[in-house]
Amino acid sequence: MESKDLIHGNENGTLDFGNNELTVKAKVPEYEFRGDIYKVKTFCEITKLERNGMFVYESVPGTCVKEFLTGEDGLSFVVDGKEDAQITLELEDDTEYRIFIDGANAGRMKTNLSGKLTISVELGSKPVDVRIAK
Repeated sequence: MESKDLIHGNENGTLDFGNNELTVKAKVPEYEFRGDIYKVKTFCEITKLERNGMFVYESVPGTCVKEFLTGEDGLSFVVDGKEDAQITLELEDDTEYRIFIDGANAGRMKTNLSGKLTISVELGSKPVDVRIAK
């Protein structure tokens, strides 16, 4: 399997990663994109993304993520998978964020002291648009 199948940078600055179809673990230990080094580990049970050695994204079970984009005010991505997923994201410590799932306001959540935020996303029938905003 080629690394572009597991992680791919897009011209618009977004990142695509993950493959929940795999039955064995696969990884790309170093993928450079826009000055950062990414590492992805993925298969049907889990998908993890690190940037410059720091945690960014994890889903259980594994997912396919498209158009992943981080910014000062939060992040956004489109996620797809065979079943509902629990997604943990690294954001700013002790900060409140608004969660939007397919454009609908899903409420507010506050990160813990380590900056982690965990959401559940219903998957299976179609890809889901997720936006996390300050």
